[in-house]
Amino acid sequence: VQLQASGGGLVQVGGSLRLSCAASGFTFSSYNMGWFRQAPGKEREFIVAIRWTGVTTKYADSVKGRFTISRDNTKNTVHLQMNSLKPEDTAVYYCAAAPKSRILSSLWGSDAYDYWGQGTQVTVSS
Repeated sequence: VQLQASGGGLVQVGGSLRLSCAASGFTFSSYNMGWFRQAPGKEREFIVAIRWTGVTTKYADSVKGRFTISRDNTKNTVHLQMNSLKPEDTAVYYCAAAPKSRILSSLWGSDAYDYWGQGTQVTVSS
């Protein structure tokens, strides 16, 4: 099983980045996908989740209206489009996979996820 996150980097305040997560080794279309982030000295924070069908999503208030999650089950990838970036968005971003049996309300918690990627650094400079 592998989740390979990419697309991080250094961006100025107000800029945009698009993160991608490529999945392999499991049946991607049967898994809900989520993005979390962890800033230095802080706990891992839920950002967004998308159900295995791609129809339903759930966003943390901190990113709602600025970030958009999408998935392509034909390519086993999930994307996170991040716009209007702020310095407080600086963190390591992780993608994760939870079985489709996990209900949407459970996807806020990291315990719902079976597989995790290695993370990609996003730095927003002011």
